[in-house]
Amino acid sequence: MELRHLRYFIALSGSLNFTRAAERLHVTQSTLSHQIKQLEEEIGVALFDRIGKRVSLTDAGDEFLHYCTKALHEIDLGLGALRQDSSEVAGELRVGSTHTFNLGFIPDCIASFQGRHPRVKVVVEELSADQIAARLQQGTLDLGIAYRPSAPGPLQFEPLYNEEMVLVVAKKHALARRKRVRMVELHRLPMVLLPASFATRQMLDECFRSCGAQPHVVAEINTLAPMMDLVAKTQLASIVAANVVNPLSGLVVIRLESPTPVRTPGMLWSPVARDAAATRAFSTIVRKLALRSSLQGAGPRVR
Repeated sequence: MELRHLRYFIALSGSLNFTRAAERLHVTQSTLSHQIKQLEEEIGVALFDRIGKRVSLTDAGDEFLHYCTKALHEIDLGLGALRQDSSEVAGELRVGSTHTFNLGFIPDCIASFQGRHPRVKVVVEELSADQIAARLQQGTLDLGIAYRPSAPGPLQFEPLYNEEMVLVVAKKHALARRKRVRMVELHRLPMVLLPASFATRQMLDECFRSCGAQPHVVAEINTLAPMMDLVAKTQLASIVAANVVNPLSGLVVIRLESPTPVRTPGMLWSPVARDAAATRAFSTIVRKLALRSSLQGAGPRVR
């Protein structure tokens, strides 16, 4: 099946007349008839009823038209994007990002984006996942970089990769020499975690419940840097993504299992904002850098 078959099919569906459709396509009537016959033979169903000179869509043809129109629309958008001069993309792109991604990933994305699309102003706001979702629905953000929402909603989510959460302790902590720790062993362990309003904390609480553990949450802090500073100065433990821990901090990173907490970073957007040229261009760079980051295993080495 080739694109011309689909374009011929849509043209004939619009006029239901071989002569007029052929004129619109600038082909002979016999060519059009042959191409439609090829399409019907390939998919194995009749798309048109032909009674004398009258032409009408079959039920199968009517259903196929719906999907064929959508597919060609997406292809045309893609071809247009490929042909578009990057210097023509202009305006403002509003991005919402959680703190973790602002540490290095978002600046890398902007640096690459600005080199290709210098006429686009990028405005980044550091927000919680809930704030990003709300702002996207309000239309005051174009794109969100956060983690998979805990429940389905009106926004579209595209996963980028899976991110393993790890236990972090100071060098003199009782667990510091361990290579792996089961989640159940964290029962009653003094810890500092994100507040319960965070999606990551909710995911961790579900992991604790699944293994019957209940940690002793001594402190809750809503930003990661002071959490890591507190872990370094005390006997408190924490659970964060491995790439949050500075390799020079002296902190010990230990794998967790049974279960292993995993987050899924990705892009969030409303269906309307997704089609904007600047949003599409920026999301392409996000995908590329996220793939590179996941392949390189960004972050400190996990014991």
